[in-house]
Amino acid sequence: MSDTRPSTPHGLFSWLGQLVLYGLFALAIGVFSQWPPYHPLGAEQALIKLSVSHVGKPIGECRKLSQAELDKLPPNMRFPEQCPRERAPLTMRVELDGKSVLDRVVPPTGLSKDGASSIYERLAVPAGNHHLEVSLNDDVRPGAQTYTRSADVTLAPGQVLVVDFDANQGAIVLQ
Repeated sequence: MSDTRPSTPHGLFSWLGQLVLYGLFALAIGVFSQWPPYHPLGAEQALIKLSVSHVGKPIGECRKLSQAELDKLPPNMRFPEQCPRERAPLTMRVELDGKSVLDRVVPPTGLSKDGASSIYERLAVPAGNHHLEVSLNDDVRPGAQTYTRSADVTLAPGQVLVVDFDANQGAIVLQ
């Protein structure tokens, strides 16, 4: 009986071939980990990040149900007030040194439009002293309160300033 297996290269050439291929692979990883250089911001730039997720106010007023209306409802649905589920969109405006840099209206999420509205924006700005004005409105009813924050900020090159909204305090926060 004869051996019909195909012959495979063994020995020194097989090991050298693997060593060369692994070396080329390691060299490619080393080159692409250092080149091309990545700079998220320019040398004299800073970053303003707006990161807000907030549930707006209901779009309408709650209505008290009469006793006759409550009697018509099943027992598990007899709530004394009926409120709309839909929420108002968030309107956010940002001015830097008197110039508008952002003006966004974000609708609420969810099938019934009753979820949170989320805004995430990155604004690259020149480093230095700036006057920042941020306003946020979460209510579409006339005469509704608009949250505002005005501040003079000094941004160093590469610095990140985060703008957020704290619903517990009812204020725009700069960090």
